[in-house]
Amino acid sequence: MKAIVYKKYGPPDVLEVTEVESPIHTDNQVLVKVKAASVNYGNMVLLRGEPFLVRFAFGLLKPKYCIPGGDVSGTVEAIGKDVTQFHIGDEVFGDLSVSGWGAYAENVAVPENALALKPANLSFEEAAAVPMAGVTALQGLRDKGKLQPGQKVLINGASGGVGTFAVQIAKSLGAEVTGVCSTRNLDILQSLGADHAIDYTKEKFTENKNTYDLILGVNGHQPLSDYKRSLKPNGIFVHVGGSATQMFQSMTLGAWISKTSSKKMGTFLQRPNQNDLVFMKELLEAGKVKPIIDRQYTLSEVPEAFRYFEQGHAQGKVVIKI
Repeated sequence: MKAIVYKKYGPPDVLEVTEVESPIHTDNQVLVKVKAASVNYGNMVLLRGEPFLVRFAFGLLKPKYCIPGGDVSGTVEAIGKDVTQFHIGDEVFGDLSVSGWGAYAENVAVPENALALKPANLSFEEAAAVPMAGVTALQGLRDKGKLQPGQKVLINGASGGVGTFAVQIAKSLGAEVTGVCSTRNLDILQSLGADHAIDYTKEKFTENKNTYDLILGVNGHQPLSDYKRSLKPNGIFVHVGGSATQMFQSMTLGAWISKTSSKKMGTFLQRPNQNDLVFMKELLEAGKVKPIIDRQYTLSEVPEAFRYFEQGHAQGKVVIKI
């Protein structure tokens, strides 16, 4: 089969399309014929091996997983004898980030608990845009952020992959949502149902007098002190993306602030969860959430897709058609 393979850490140029042996599924695995995948921040971390600490999990000197790709959608080609949830021909989607990755290929062997049935109203390309970004937004808002109906939520970086899902999920959970984005993305926020939009090229949310019950920092470079001022008493700031400096501050200074004040601040890493994937499926089929796709690339164009993604200006998701 054809697959994207890389044998050393580095820029997108180290990614190559090559012929490899098709995987053989085990007793508890599903063999999926891949129709689409997508690009996430985690893919960039694996590609470059940065920050360096990730190499202790993904290979110190060279990549442990040579075929990247976490998000996947496709059809079930075969099942192991212990598989109970799926049948041959089922259309599925899922997150392989704790299951060996491998979505940038024509076939992949997947543990059944990494998958769910694909939303019936979505194309394979749309479904592949959902798992990592959608579940990150869901867990950040509902679990880490303790979001309740009627609360005021600010999403900084609302027009990217995680941000577009976060706006819609927060609305579906009954929140009043303010999104922060650039001028060219204001129409996207309006289409997603955001109650308010702040154009960061014209206004800094940290300088107005509005405060929020929950702030989701999807993309930003503000110091934690700015976010703290924008929180209500007992408010929560959740860092899910942005600069490395901000992540470090969230882990260190954020922990201190959480212990010494009523405001809680911290970072968050998404964990794949089949129940949450099913929850997202239900939101998607109910029309409460829809994926926003910026660009689509073929398998041979994956290096170009990574270069575009690294620029940080994608409106929604970047998808790979297999």
